[in-house]
Amino acid sequence: MKKLSFLVMAGLLLAFFAFTFIKDGGIQGKVTPPEGAVQVLAVSGKDTLKTEINNGSFLFAAVKPGTYTLWVKAKAPYKDTSLENVAVVDSSTTDVGEIKLLQ
Repeated sequence: MKKLSFLVMAGLLLAFFAFTFIKDGGIQGKVTPPEGAVQVLAVSGKDTLKTEINNGSFLFAAVKPGTYTLWVKAKAPYKDTSLENVAVVDSSTTDVGEIKLLQ
């Protein structure tokens, strides 16, 4: 009985620590021209994250691991654009590089 209790307790502790070691990731990139965009959205299923653009650069912090679609909301005369299949893995920031807006 003591062995069974010990094994159950060890299993619960292992499960707890497994979930605490999964860390969120991030997404970063740059929009050109910097004055052409207002906001960037990251969408995955029902989750939608928003961030502002600062001098053309954007950063999403504390992003759950998964696959996202980025939507760049542009100012006229530029057009909104999207970037699909942006993968985020735990504990690292995905750099999508430069996103060029078209007129």
